[in-house]
Amino acid sequence: MSDHHDASSDQASHDHDHWDMRGRRRGPRFAFLIVFAAVIAAIAFIGESLGHTNSSSAATISVTGSGTVTGKPDTMSFEIGVQNVAASAKAALAENNTRMNMLEASLLSHGILKKNMQTSGLNIYANTNPAGAITGFTVQDNLSVTTHKLNGAGAALDAAANAVGNNIQLNGVTFSISNQSKLLASARARAVQNAHTEAAQIAKGAGTTVGSIVKVVDQENTGTGGVFYPMNTALKAASGSVPIQSGSQSINVQVSIIYHLN
Repeated sequence: MSDHHDASSDQASHDHDHWDMRGRRRGPRFAFLIVFAAVIAAIAFIGESLGHTNSSSAATISVTGSGTVTGKPDTMSFEIGVQNVAASAKAALAENNTRMNMLEASLLSHGILKKNMQTSGLNIYANTNPAGAITGFTVQDNLSVTTHKLNGAGAALDAAANAVGNNIQLNGVTFSISNQSKLLASARARAVQNAHTEAAQIAKGAGTTVGSIVKVVDQENTGTGGVFYPMNTALKAASGSVPIQSGSQSINVQVSIIYHLN
């Protein structure tokens, strides 16, 4: 009886393994489908991982190109004013006002526009001796002036010196280019070409070629802001026009570019 019961139990257990919860029989086909699904999932996972790896490890090269162009300045800026001394602050300021009006009138009559003249400094201070006693007062009044008429700038300065006399002060001259758009465009084109040439040379040495652009960064204009000629001493009246030479001005642009490598 025992042996018969055990055999019946084993058979019942064996029969139970081939039936699912709904009474349907499971066999080798069901096991194959499970294995096949697992293999497909593994292949998809590996493929996705490889795709991310290839995308993130694409070879690139980063270079910086520079382009420089030269232009002729068409604008001159300068600081000009009057300095005088008197026994009292009131007298010093009154004299300075008179001379500044003469200076402005002279500049206006020589092609300087009123909108291009701006008061840049007005100072009144006491003068003292070694003992600390006040000996007088000094007044300084300056104008920031801009002109686009370079051919007449020398005559304007000369006339100003004659109108004001030895109290005139000229603090410096700066030349610049008013409209740099065309020059900047040319400098950028040269900078991009320079960067591509450099990248191609490096790529060739590495046995490959330059592909498409990934990123471009256009850096600020690093050219000179003008030519400055300091003139800190008083400008004495002289015959003829003051000689003015505007020279040339360089404009430099740099671009940083990242390329794909084929």
